[in-house]
Amino acid sequence: MEEFEIKFLEVDVPELEKKLLSIGAKKVGEYDYSRTIFYSADTNMEKKKGWIRVRTDGRETTLAYKENIKEKQEDGSMKNVGMKEIEVMVDDYEKTCQLVKATGFLENQKEKNRRIRYVKGEVVFDIDFWPQIPTYLEIESSSFEKAKNAARELGFDPEIGIIGTAGTVYKKYGYNINDYSSITFEGMIKK
Repeated sequence: MEEFEIKFLEVDVPELEKKLLSIGAKKVGEYDYSRTIFYSADTNMEKKKGWIRVRTDGRETTLAYKENIKEKQEDGSMKNVGMKEIEVMVDDYEKTCQLVKATGFLENQKEKNRRIRYVKGEVVFDIDFWPQIPTYLEIESSSFEKAKNAARELGFDPEIGIIGTAGTVYKKYGYNINDYSSITFEGMIKK
């Protein structure tokens, strides 16, 4: 499955929630996520820029393979254009982390964030709270066109949105998340 996401930085949460309700989006929940990110010593996976994620909100736990999808631009540079994700439900966060480690994957990072989710049709609106950076909105849908249209409906210019991971957002604020083994509200710990 491919995810098409656009992120908008430094949102005013109360104002954004009013706008979401006014366009007919429905609030589906608030989540406190814990996740562990694993990388492989396998050079093929490294070349693909893929990783394994185990994530829980305390109710549901998932195991996912994630990979940035890049497209060559006219100037020869590579641009993020989406995210490949293969995700399955699992029933135990700690045991799943143990299983991933037992298969040879290396634990790279522990992360925690908070999320408020709204949904309208095929579009998911996530208001994401991460440690040390301002709150941002992520709009996700089955195509960039649908995500862009949803952004416009909320008054955002999709051309100034960010396409990429939370790590891409952290870079905008001067953080390289690869320098950290832990990114939580209790603190960010460098490797």
